[in-house]
Amino acid sequence: MAGRDPREAHRTATPLELFVDLCFVVAVAQASQGLHEALADARYAHGALRFALVFFTIWWAWMNFTWFASAYDPDDLPYRLTVLVQITGSLVLAAGVAHAFDRGDLLVITLGYAVLRTALAALWVRAGLADPARRRTTLRFATGVTVCQAGWLSLLLLPAAARLPGIVVMVLAEVLVPVWAQSAGMTPWHPRHIAERYELFTLIVLGETVTAATVAVRGAFERSHGTGALYALAGGGLLMAFAMWWLYFAKPAHTLLASTHRAHRRRFTWAYGHYLVFTSAAAEGAGLATYADHLTGRTAMSSAAAGLAVTVPAAVFLVTVWAVHLRPHQTRGSEGVPFAVAGAGILSAAWSPAPALVTGLLLAALVAVVTLRQSRSDGQAAPE
Repeated sequence: MAGRDPREAHRTATPLELFVDLCFVVAVAQASQGLHEALADARYAHGALRFALVFFTIWWAWMNFTWFASAYDPDDLPYRLTVLVQITGSLVLAAGVAHAFDRGDLLVITLGYAVLRTALAALWVRAGLADPARRRTTLRFATGVTVCQAGWLSLLLLPAAARLPGIVVMVLAEVLVPVWAQSAGMTPWHPRHIAERYELFTLIVLGETVTAATVAVRGAFERSHGTGALYALAGGGLLMAFAMWWLYFAKPAHTLLASTHRAHRRRFTWAYGHYLVFTSAAAEGAGLATYADHLTGRTAMSSAAAGLAVTVPAAVFLVTVWAVHLRPHQTRGSEGVPFAVAGAGILSAAWSPAPALVTGLLLAALVAVVTLRQSRSDGQAAPE
């Protein structure tokens, strides 16, 4: 399992990687549904905290596999079987999401996480045996991942009151493993491949958001036979999805990850910052579904609270995409002003009669500004 060439031409996502993404999105959908139910029951802090923690396990497992596969992907029989074990673990994790949200029962979700992460540790060991030049790095990854899984399983033995502090410690330990491992040397990851993998997962999460919102709005139409507010919600949600896609793909990511000293420093910020990109995109579907419940009287939450369920995820998505994905491309500080204005307007839209529609219009206006500015920049850069 020798490392792949980071300058390899035409390096794209494989069918197996796409299959992994589709299976992981099952867990994303379960997490979004759990947040929707918690918000509808007015368990705001409870739901947000559990959603953040559950989504961390999904995102972290997906991200670690993605970076590994960018560096080592022989696509042989042992590799495929090990990845299929990881997929099995992700589906077990997805099956445990509802128990984690409803009762705080972490048994199933922890077992699923341990299965898929232990399979990844085995791949790191195999990479270490086959790649002597990077053996210290790969074995550090294998050791760190294995120790963390022992830690997660140990949390199941703790009393309920001690689990939250233990989870915080384990999250910190997980995040530090790549930092410690790669201090011994970098793995040969491929910038264009990594950028494409993140882009594809963003598309899948946005697609899940559209699906969740569509199902909720359709149910609301069936219960109320359609109202102006529901039409505004449906139209606004569609505008939001379009604009979120447009803004994310406004600039190429691989140029930020090119092999330069500056790009090396920003790589962790870009990769880790996508936790908020993915989380907020998934939370948007829950927010739109919650607002549909509010319009049809299925929840007792206030109009402002229901509006915030729509606007807060949109604002987080916008700010994070700008901070980690778009700002590094910008050359003037004034280019960030439209994003700040749009973000403030989106948060304020929670108190409007149609928060989804207002948010969608603000995002669409921002897309127009970004596109116009890009057109002008391209025109100035074009040779005469």
